[in-house]
Amino acid sequence: MPDSAGIPAFSVSPNAAKRITVLAAQEAEPHTMLRVSVSGGGCSGFQYGFDFDSQVNADDQVFERDGAKVVIDETSLELLQGSQIDFVEDLMGSYFKIENPQAESSCGCGSSFSIAL
Repeated sequence: MPDSAGIPAFSVSPNAAKRITVLAAQEAEPHTMLRVSVSGGGCSGFQYGFDFDSQVNADDQVFERDGAKVVIDETSLELLQGSQIDFVEDLMGSYFKIENPQAESSCGCGSSFSIAL
């Protein structure tokens, strides 16, 4: 769902969609989605969390690309507004990466970030 400026609230890259589909197929639950969350902590103030879930709660938004589904709770989505999830394979390994335009800084590993509130 785009915001008032037409920017998508959250998007899933083609690489992330492919990887989510592969990983979700390995789960026992048939309607598995990737849950992305933000919590306090990490070396920069907030940290991203990734987990598989088959439940959609009342305050969740579901984002889909090519059959892969990502679910995000309302509070986390406020901190992820305009972000994109990607799946990266490089010399450091393979991992989900969030491109967050709201993040003012992030740690070297990319799993935590800070936002001016």
